[in-house]
Amino acid sequence: MYYGNLKEFDIADGEGVRVTLFVSGCTNHCKGCFQPATWNFTYGEPYTEEVEQRILDFLAKPMADGLTLLGGEPMEPENQPELTALCRKVKSVYPDKTIWCYTGFVYDRDLLEGQRKHTEYTDEFLSYIDVLVDGPFVEEKRNLALSFRGSENQRVLDMKKTLESGTPVLYME
Repeated sequence: MYYGNLKEFDIADGEGVRVTLFVSGCTNHCKGCFQPATWNFTYGEPYTEEVEQRILDFLAKPMADGLTLLGGEPMEPENQPELTALCRKVKSVYPDKTIWCYTGFVYDRDLLEGQRKHTEYTDEFLSYIDVLVDGPFVEEKRNLALSFRGSENQRVLDMKKTLESGTPVLYME
């Protein structure tokens, strides 16, 4: 897996102060994407054990509320193995830190068992995510007044409640 950027202090991509990993690789190719360079699966730098340790070290700081994964596309099958392992480690070491994930795929259309982006890692990966922002960016539905999303079709899902109920539960309106 490759990544395009790692931010130690991010206040735009989730609640509070976030450590943010922008992974590389995306097949959605949304019109108006703010990071089209990240569509390439080998954009940026290789994700290594040293990068993972930097993330864990950043998360150790008291002001860090959690980790945010975006891209590119974290839910691409090529990225799920590494990100599942990272989330497993984050939740093990920092159980009170939250994990947010942004995906251009739709949870209940693309990520459930038998759907196009579901892999042997997807269910475990989703189990570590506290908030999933799902849905492709749609330029015609762009709305700068929205919290934590770029277009009106995107949802901010409470993944713990979604997984408990079996249906998407909004984190916030």
